[in-house]
Amino acid sequence: MKSSERSFARRIDLTSLQLFVAVCELGSIGRAAEREFIAASAVSKRLSDLETAVDTALLYRHSRGVTLTPAGESLLHHARTVLFGLERMQGELSEYADGVRGHVRMHANISAIVQFLPEDLGAFARAHSQVKIDLQEHLSPDVLHAVQEGAADLGICNTGGSGASALQSRPYRSDNLMLIVPAGHDLSARAAIYFEEVLDWDIVGLHANSSISLAMRAAAAQAARPLRQRIQVTGLDAMCRMIDNGLGVGLLPDRAFALMHGVGRLAAVPLQDAWAHRELRLVARDFDALPVTARLLAEHLATPTPLPPH
Repeated sequence: MKSSERSFARRIDLTSLQLFVAVCELGSIGRAAEREFIAASAVSKRLSDLETAVDTALLYRHSRGVTLTPAGESLLHHARTVLFGLERMQGELSEYADGVRGHVRMHANISAIVQFLPEDLGAFARAHSQVKIDLQEHLSPDVLHAVQEGAADLGICNTGGSGASALQSRPYRSDNLMLIVPAGHDLSARAAIYFEEVLDWDIVGLHANSSISLAMRAAAAQAARPLRQRIQVTGLDAMCRMIDNGLGVGLLPDRAFALMHGVGRLAAVPLQDAWAHRELRLVARDFDALPVTARLLAEHLATPTPLPPH
């Protein structure tokens, strides 16, 4: 900060800004003084000092009250922004006073949320009960974008797409894709299968930009075969129900399928393609620059909680 900027900041006090906003909102020094429980002469003095500090007139004073000069309009906008920021700061700091040591904003893809995060976040919450975690589910490309733009402190996703190179990443978990078919399907007795053989069948898929859908499209293009993805759903349970009712076959991570037990009479066949083994990674703009609570969570996720068998 330049010396002139520091000097300006020292000439402005928050009480004068609050009184200035009150006068603007009420259009009268007298009414503002009454609302703020302060003498009108004291308010007038504060406003005069504020005009001296910014070296320009902020208010037109007349018999019916006051109106804003162009400079006053500008200051009102900035004053409201400053005061709103202070209110937010007070709200967050009050959480520390109440024993909440902070919060972490995290975005993750559906595979991480369904398969691994319930156990990992549950263990973290038990060890750090005063830390709040704001978790949102997004597609992997959107997770990367949110972390890069600062909308999330941490992300968990597949990092094969664009945007990952600008971020730091650490290993989190891995999974393997399985072909899910109805029980008794022609492919249900196979010990393993290559995805190219699946292209003869209608496919029930997730969102078009999900990491699984992107991988399937790339594999179909590599094989120079069309991808017969007739149905797209947004949830794994919906996919399983569609497959159970004979509307196609689909791909799911192994642990996700194990957690879907009871959703239809289904069989799972391991995929043999190399891309069927997937790495989920923890991403951040800079792990060392994270807030303390986010660093704690990142370190916890680096040593994942043992998963119960399914």
